[in-house]
Amino acid sequence: MIQCKDCEFFDREHNGAPILLCDPYATIKEPDCLSKWQLFKLERLTSAYESTLRLNQRFAPIQEKMFRYLEREIDDAEDADSWKYGSENDDDDDGDDSR
Repeated sequence: MIQCKDCEFFDREHNGAPILLCDPYATIKEPDCLSKWQLFKLERLTSAYESTLRLNQRFAPIQEKMFRYLEREIDDAEDADSWKYGSENDDDDDGDDSR
């Protein structure tokens, strides 16, 4: 079995992390290469997901503040426009006065 370090489609980043340049549809030399490539991609997906989770955890307090602020703004706008629609109680009172 050929080792990845001996393959021409293998490289390392400056920090030592492996880079697999193989194409699973064209340049796979051995069946084990595909397994290694799948593991490598799975590790990268997991790492990206964990990074996204950390970012979302950092944004959570800011998002909560924004939601509360927007709810207040919407409530204030609805209160300011309430005179346009009138209240249901005012309609009932007007009907009683005309009799």
